[in-house]
Amino acid sequence: QAQLVESGGGLVQAGDSLRLSCELSGGTFGNNPLGWFRQAPGKEREFVAAISANIDETYYADSVKGRFTISRDGAKNTVYLQMNSLKPEDTANYYCAIDRTVRWPPSHRTYDYHYWGQGTQVTVSS
Repeated sequence: QAQLVESGGGLVQAGDSLRLSCELSGGTFGNNPLGWFRQAPGKEREFVAAISANIDETYYADSVKGRFTISRDGAKNTVYLQMNSLKPEDTANYYCAIDRTVRWPPSHRTYDYHYWGQGTQVTVSS
């Protein structure tokens, strides 16, 4: 059974950077995109970014475009989310998951993804 583990979260100030990691064990990403999502207290989980399996195309939510970068290291079975110019509104628990379907552009819907990790908390103070 594939398992995803997120790490790299923390408490930072506005304008700072963080790099989140999503490591896959017990399987491979295969041909399916991997997505990052986030969920703030009292809000629904929302799509942040995704990366395709084979040609490393990327896709971002408008709210993070130009500030966040998703990338992968195939040798380490790890996908990263580099977050720059962080804002207080980026505060959330960040999750990674694998799309159930091989598709591009990626789905933004949480129910299209599986193998969710436990999340890593990012808190940005003003």
